[in-house]
Amino acid sequence: MPRLSSATIVSTDADYLHHIRAGHYSLDTDEPKALGGQGAGPAPFDLYIASLAACTAITLRMYAQRKGWNLGEFRAELNLTRDDDGKIHVHRVLHSDQPLSDEQWQRLLEIVANTPVTKAMREGAEITSARGDS
Repeated sequence: MPRLSSATIVSTDADYLHHIRAGHYSLDTDEPKALGGQGAGPAPFDLYIASLAACTAITLRMYAQRKGWNLGEFRAELNLTRDDDGKIHVHRVLHSDQPLSDEQWQRLLEIVANTPVTKAMREGAEITSARGDS
């Protein structure tokens, strides 16, 4: 099975602050101060929704370029909520500063419903764990 991505996370001495290495990039994650963290980086659910936002923008930009459509400054606003039953909901609102037709918007909404990260989140993933060497 080909690897799509990899990440490593290492703890620090500051409660929930951790250093992440994703591919060739480094970033930090933490919890907000209200939850006992330092507020020094995005929380795990922030990273979760940010990955969907990134895939949304990149996929739609690629599609628009292939079609010769000018999206201009594209923006997607995503909100993650949890209902009373504990189910996670994500709502996306797409914006472009260019005049797009109703048909173009309809096609963009169809495409965004099937981005790779959208599908992975919607369909779920098999997650396994194992003990590593010290």
